[in-house]
Amino acid sequence: MPATRKLTRLSEVRDSFTAATAAESGIGGSRDSCVGVQKQECTQRIPDANSAGMVLENALKMQMDRRQVALLRERWIGATRKARLRVQFARKASVRKIGAMVPAGSWRERRQRPGPDGPGNFPRLSQGAPVVRALRQQPRRWMVFTGLVDGALLAIAVNLAMSVRYANDAAAYAAFSQHLPERAALFAGAIVLCMFALGLYQPQTREKPLGLFLRQALGVAAGTMLLVVLYYAIPQAYIGRGVLALAILFGLPWIVLWRALVIKLMDAEMLQRRVLIFGAGHAAEFVSQRMRRRSDRRTFTVVGFVPVPGEAVKIPADRLVEMHSPIHEWAARRHVDEIVIVPDDRRGSLPMEDLLECKQRGIEVTDLARFLERESGKVKLTVSPSWLVFSDGFNTSPIRRATKRIFDVVSAAIVLAASWPLMLLTALAIRVESGPGQPILYSQERVGEHGRVFRLFKFRSMRTDAELGGVARWASKNDERVTRVGRVIRKLRLDELPQLWNVLNGTMSLIGPRPERPQFVAELSKNIPYYTLRHCVKPGLTGWAQLRYPYGSSEEDAAEKLTFDLFYVKNHNFRFDALIFIQTVEVVLFGRGAR
Repeated sequence: MPATRKLTRLSEVRDSFTAATAAESGIGGSRDSCVGVQKQECTQRIPDANSAGMVLENALKMQMDRRQVALLRERWIGATRKARLRVQFARKASVRKIGAMVPAGSWRERRQRPGPDGPGNFPRLSQGAPVVRALRQQPRRWMVFTGLVDGALLAIAVNLAMSVRYANDAAAYAAFSQHLPERAALFAGAIVLCMFALGLYQPQTREKPLGLFLRQALGVAAGTMLLVVLYYAIPQAYIGRGVLALAILFGLPWIVLWRALVIKLMDAEMLQRRVLIFGAGHAAEFVSQRMRRRSDRRTFTVVGFVPVPGEAVKIPADRLVEMHSPIHEWAARRHVDEIVIVPDDRRGSLPMEDLLECKQRGIEVTDLARFLERESGKVKLTVSPSWLVFSDGFNTSPIRRATKRIFDVVSAAIVLAASWPLMLLTALAIRVESGPGQPILYSQERVGEHGRVFRLFKFRSMRTDAELGGVARWASKNDERVTRVGRVIRKLRLDELPQLWNVLNGTMSLIGPRPERPQFVAELSKNIPYYTLRHCVKPGLTGWAQLRYPYGSSEEDAAEKLTFDLFYVKNHNFRFDALIFIQTVEVVLFGRGAR
């Protein structure tokens, strides 16, 4: 095998070829010539290396790597009567061979045909690299990758801090550097966990740069406090005050710069999933409007909209695409990763054979409801009942119920053990403000699992005459019924802590849709489709809707929150519960959704 040094100049190519056989019989004429394995023998000799150089120059323009070019060169050396060219190049995530007897003329035509990535349609290696493909296919993998790099940078900061702190004391360095990898991993894990709890690893985050920096700084501060507790519980993990301070000093700027780079990379079109919308009617217009914000499209880019015959076009003309070839060929040339099917009427309008060919070639084919569910974290209320019936999710197996109950009891006990001093202070503050004889707790009827009514307990945050006559009222912004202490404990969610008793006695879960009053449920069930589906699981102390939507005080808010509740009901599992439980810290600290 010859050396695989990359050939960059045509003169090097010509020097390497003193004699060559023709890849095209006579270069100007034989119709049997081909690029790849010859169908028939090409017998005419070329007296110089000009033609070989031309072919290899085209190979270099195709962005082949050194090994591929070396293989091409090897096949040409020797002036044999059979000219064979076997070259592999990366096309998307798989490998495509150009040995399938592609006529030379058609090769020239495809090379000259304009495409989205330049004058030619040959795939770029950057588009087909496996790592890039993995990040493009699953947006959340970006966040996992970001968290892993954050952890690695923080671990490196600990090692650098140890070296700087004990640069002139070899004995102390040897003593403190024992089990350094484990100590560095604990430091990095605690800070990454706190940053995750503050919502820094959500793909659709809408924070401005200053907001992201403040969250990162707060995450590092919270991680430091967590480390102090861990060092007290595990003295062997302690790294010293000087090393801890230096590690934070080194690590914080690194993760801030890395996050800025991640945002730039996620906004780069090359690293976004390329999505083709099949349809240009009302449903396609809904997608265009719903995903109009840049943060909503951070993980993908829309290649265009394909109009369907007989459908009213609602998309601007500059965003429409015309296809003069089968959809699977068009999508492959333009590196489409996913096709979203959104025609207003599917009957007889879908090219099923072409779409099946797309799936066989690794291009994902998705319907509108599934696409919006994945990208926005909610379920459309306009989906058909059959879609809900035949879609995945709604796991209510005995194993899932058992694991959820164990999670509820253990987590509620931990929160209760950590928050009982706050509960005592809250009760004392309510008593001081309201005076003796006034209730500290109050209870209300709420609708629970399968529509069963139970009594929910909370710290009293409103006046005792908040609902004269027993008429239920929505809480509003700056509600005058809320007391001074109540305004504080509602902001910090301390008024919800007595519901830990509901979690322990089994009427509630720690994670789930928030329970509503029977009067509201009766009214909302009549006006909002699928509202009763939220009662197929136990109501929760916190939930997915609380993380993604502010406080609801109207029927419209209840309908929007239901889309998130349905997403949780459909996709809940142990990992999802754990993620919501950790990210609830963000809701408490930033007062989201509180009134």
